[in-house]
Amino acid sequence: MAYPGYGGGFGSFGGQIPGMQMGQPVPGVGPNMLPGGYPVYPVHSDTCSSTDASMWTYFTAVAGQDGEVDAEELQRCLTQSGISGTYAPFSLETCRIMIAMLDRDFTGKMGFNEFRELWAALNAWKQNFVAVDQDCSGTVEHHELSQAIAEMGYRLSPQTLAAIVNRYSKNGRIFFDDYVACCVKLRALTDFFRRRDYLQQGFVNFIYEDFLQGTMTI
Repeated sequence: MAYPGYGGGFGSFGGQIPGMQMGQPVPGVGPNMLPGGYPVYPVHSDTCSSTDASMWTYFTAVAGQDGEVDAEELQRCLTQSGISGTYAPFSLETCRIMIAMLDRDFTGKMGFNEFRELWAALNAWKQNFVAVDQDCSGTVEHHELSQAIAEMGYRLSPQTLAAIVNRYSKNGRIFFDDYVACCVKLRALTDFFRRRDYLQQGFVNFIYEDFLQGTMTI
């Protein structure tokens, strides 16, 4: 059986997903899904633009001699860029997991190409946040977060959504920094899982230390 949100329509799924009513659409099938039920992420164009020039200015202002930024430098870079808009700047912990999400060489740092990819993701997540913040409160409620996650292409069970809301909400509301942290972790853990899901069916086998290495760094 495929896990909820991971290819219910592509594997040998033949039963009801816990927490879902019979007759609901099967998770893992839709226009924003890849084989296996994985969501499609925003991709930054390779075409140079004025936005690239601005990003390069922000990035090089804080990058070290190695041309990369660590979490503290990334936090300064994003704060100076104003990408969070009227919301509070990103916390250091959120910046740490941003780097972990794209740290494919495990240096604990981020180069400019990874920064461009992060920038595209942050803008997409911000637009999504604004769209679901229907009362313009600067926060989203649990049902709005569920809507945002679904619009990003994830198909999760009510139990999983409830666990996510409980993890990232404060007094029933989710602030922008926590929302982005949630999006980063969802993408990073999905990527970790998908790289091991060779048949793209929503289930994998991996050893204990592989699991720790993939999850403890995020």
